[in-house]
Amino acid sequence: MTKHKLPEILSKSVVAASRLFSIESLELRFSNGEERTYERMKPSNRGSVMIVPVTEAGDLLLIREYSVGTERYELGFPKGLIDPGETPEQAANRELKEEIGMGSDTLTPLKQVVLAPSYFSSKMTLFLGQGLYPEKLEGDEPEELEVIKWPLQQAEELLTHLDFCEARSITALMLALRVLVKEK
Repeated sequence: MTKHKLPEILSKSVVAASRLFSIESLELRFSNGEERTYERMKPSNRGSVMIVPVTEAGDLLLIREYSVGTERYELGFPKGLIDPGETPEQAANRELKEEIGMGSDTLTPLKQVVLAPSYFSSKMTLFLGQGLYPEKLEGDEPEELEVIKWPLQQAEELLTHLDFCEARSITALMLALRVLVKEK
């Protein structure tokens, strides 16, 4: 495998901004002398978490939540940003309590993933959540989230469900299933 030298960043500037996002333009010079302009979402340096909660009875707990990007309700796993001063594990437990009203005694890290690395730098840590117990925290969602129990034995069917299409949720499920199979 060929190792490339990282391109030199000649300049950075914000070319557009909203209340939530900033788009950054970068002028780059590659090791072969080629220069290009790239655009990306400006890094926020805030990570996020997603948790695959599994009950003692063998059910996956999912949420149905409105997603403005697709303009419909999507089925996925609890997720959210890591607050300043929190570890990913603390954020994962808080998000579980806010979104499904359950905490987790056992959070197993599955993998850290990025979405569209050509444009985004945000990292999401995926967890398997087991040893669930009831505890509710107030969240920031505009409406109550619907919690869906899905039998673990039917996890393969979830992969073909029309409302379960977020790449990070699919990745988290596949990685969690690998861990759960090893546990048996």
